[in-house]
Amino acid sequence: MATIEKKIWPQYFELVKSGRKKYEFRLADFDVKEGDTLILKEWDPDKMDYTGREITKKAGYTIKFDLDDFVQKEEIEKKGFYIIQFE
Repeated sequence: MATIEKKIWPQYFELVKSGRKKYEFRLADFDVKEGDTLILKEWDPDKMDYTGREITKKAGYTIKFDLDDFVQKEEIEKKGFYIIQFE
């Protein structure tokens, strides 16, 4: 199983921490499989730096798919994206 580190913005960090947000929706620019560990490191976009807080989650069911049109259409056409359910 892999360990994957990713940035997460403060408002989403708090939702994951509270248990309200149990998934991640990500550009598929990395490999992730069920059972992998995600270390979500809180990132302050205003300061362009990590806050020092992090949450570790285990990836449950994952699926990669493509859309015809989305915010980053060109990138998604090349890489797809993930929705990651946390256990």
